[in-house]
Amino acid sequence: MCLIKLPEIRADIQLGDIQFDMRPDALERWDPGVVAADSTDKSISIYGRIGKTDDGTGITANRIGAALRVIGKQDIVVNVNSPGGDFFEGVAIYNLLREHQARVTIRVLGVAASAASVIAMAGDEILMGDSSHIMIHNAWAVAVGNRHDFTEAADRLAVFDAAMAKVYAERSGANAEEVAAMMDKETWITAEAAVANGFATGLLPSSSLSHTEASCGQQKAMAIVEAAMAKAGHTRAGRREVLKTLFSGKPSAAEAAMPRAGEEVALLQSLTNSLRV
Repeated sequence: MCLIKLPEIRADIQLGDIQFDMRPDALERWDPGVVAADSTDKSISIYGRIGKTDDGTGITANRIGAALRVIGKQDIVVNVNSPGGDFFEGVAIYNLLREHQARVTIRVLGVAASAASVIAMAGDEILMGDSSHIMIHNAWAVAVGNRHDFTEAADRLAVFDAAMAKVYAERSGANAEEVAAMMDKETWITAEAAVANGFATGLLPSSSLSHTEASCGQQKAMAIVEAAMAKAGHTRAGRREVLKTLFSGKPSAAEAAMPRAGEEVALLQSLTNSLRV
């Protein structure tokens, strides 16, 4: 059994305080209903956002680590359909998979964008489904503060970008400068191009994919709303409160005691209307 020796990504723990978020363009292409047609007790599903979410659907390193402990030192299949999310969590999951002491097969069923594309590189074998895509780009985060804060954030992200470029380059065989240029352009790579350019090792038959409608609409709607709010500068805590109200219809105790400001009501109405389009 031949296992690929993959480079470790060393992300400074200080990156953990940066608010990494999903890119809106990744969300637009993501169909949460695309899943594996088959699964076993030796498979792991990475469907949805990378990182913690209030509804518990987010994929975290703790969840993946627990699954790996249950499976033990056996070959595993990791099914991926994710628009990305928290790069810090993505790096942690990548490192867990690269350290697994048996063969890791990654199957990209829909999209492996952003942080999910990093996770996909951890496979000894990377298989692409029909119409699937890998999307690579520079780390995308929300930063708040004065010019010194922004400069510091840019410097910290540059180190992370270089580490990701090294992983993509070693997997594909391209040089780091070529990969960095692809990341700068925020490149979407089709299944066929991924195989041709070394980002993947083969294609999946269409029989490997299935589609489910269960909770797909709300899952994507929540992700789109949160991404829009992040782009508008709302904090993660504030976004979570709005999402709870918008999708559960049950305001928190604090909200019940204090009427919302007119701006927040307008924001909720605007976001709701955008979801109906």
